[in-house]
Amino acid sequence: MKAVFIIYGQSLTEVTEKILDRLDIRGFTRWESVQGRGTTSGDPHYGTHAWPSENGAILTIVDDAKVDDLLASLRRINDKAEQQGMNAYVWNVEGSMI
Repeated sequence: MKAVFIIYGQSLTEVTEKILDRLDIRGFTRWESVQGRGTTSGDPHYGTHAWPSENGAILTIVDDAKVDDLLASLRRINDKAEQQGMNAYVWNVEGSMI
């Protein structure tokens, strides 16, 4: 199993959730309002007067077999809306559902 942490400009919320639906990734936790800025490009998302946009974030746990398709789909969205910003981070997780 892999944990995938996705951070994206809030305007990409709906398209990000559609990707999860299309890939049959049902479970996730979403944070609707997070602030930050990209490491190399993109506008800051601070929720302030000067930088009014904000980010959203999703954490989902997926089967290893779905990770490549998920990342490829997210990359296509980011390529189309690079200034909105989207990043995804993946790490191994252990455990079971209780």
